[in-house]
Amino acid sequence: MKIAVINSGSSSIKFQLFSMPQGRVVAHVLVEKIGEASSQITLKYADKKYPFTDVIKNHHEGLEKIIALLREFDILQEFSSLDAIGHRVVHGGENFHSATFINESVIKEIEALNPLAPLHNPANLEGILVARQKAPLVKQIAVFDTAFHAMMPKEAYLYALAYEMYEKHKIRRYGFHGTSHAFILKQTAKELKKDKNELNIITLHLGNGASVCAIEKGISVDTSMGFTPLEGLMMGTRSGDVDPAILIFMQRVLGLSIDEVDTTLNKKSGLLGICGENDVRSIMDSTDEKAKLALAMMIRRIKKYIGAYIALLGRVDAIVFSGGIGENSSYIREKALENLPFSLMIDKSANKANATFISTPSSQVKVLVIKTDEELEIAQECLKLLGV
Repeated sequence: MKIAVINSGSSSIKFQLFSMPQGRVVAHVLVEKIGEASSQITLKYADKKYPFTDVIKNHHEGLEKIIALLREFDILQEFSSLDAIGHRVVHGGENFHSATFINESVIKEIEALNPLAPLHNPANLEGILVARQKAPLVKQIAVFDTAFHAMMPKEAYLYALAYEMYEKHKIRRYGFHGTSHAFILKQTAKELKKDKNELNIITLHLGNGASVCAIEKGISVDTSMGFTPLEGLMMGTRSGDVDPAILIFMQRVLGLSIDEVDTTLNKKSGLLGICGENDVRSIMDSTDEKAKLALAMMIRRIKKYIGAYIALLGRVDAIVFSGGIGENSSYIREKALENLPFSLMIDKSANKANATFISTPSSQVKVLVIKTDEELEIAQECLKLLGV
């Protein structure tokens, strides 16, 4: 069975073709810098990488380029020959608790959620519309980042605002990176040789966007991102948690417009706002004092959330790091786990090697590094919905 997964970002498209149910990656295509003077395209196929440059004006042209490359390398001649196309959709609101077949009604509901994820949902929707145009008879499936967190208890997802704000406007915590956290949970269960529904774990998806999730008996019971993907940890360009009165101050005293506040919080804050750089690798190599400060701030936030979720869960079987930073930065992992309130022992050589298990055998809590695979999780969700 051939299932394609499309992860359409604001200026990029990640396309992955799977042979299912084996989960084998047949081909991967990444289109970057859509709408810029020169776009970058990378095809990975048969253990080789093929880089290209082209002018890709929009997502429609991006998918056209992907189709052309698949034909040229005799990987896939037409999208119409696919068994299904899975789409990552960041915000599913309260209505989507699992993967769903896409129809006109679903498209309208996703579009209505655009204000809650303005950096993500419009781009996700663009990928859906183009793919439906290219393959109108192929089953298209939306897999939502918010779905994994749909079982959070009410005391976790409500904000301490007037209750009518939730009733009338659905202002609540939704949580994101759910596809990644779900995949990490499954892989952790395999590594620990336990049923995922028996596990209490803390999962950390640490990348340019970052979130932490408290999972109790296989269910997300709390997570750091909230109404939008802005809340929580300090991120590459996003502020994470701030005193909400600061937003009022920025408008009332500094004279910033709503759009300027939005841009400041989402695109000019976080690591970038503190030290002018959002690539953790560059920040760690820097001797600049602001770079050191930014790193210390980010680690402190991670540590605070881990501590809070330990208190929330009570029993913790494992702490699991994932995402580009979580998978590759031994320093951040080590510092984030220092002086936690139980017997947690890190094997420094295993940590430095980015091994799967980085805790010692005698450690009370296991610590793992799991490479996340959101695209494979989406393909597996498609398979489940198809009833295969």
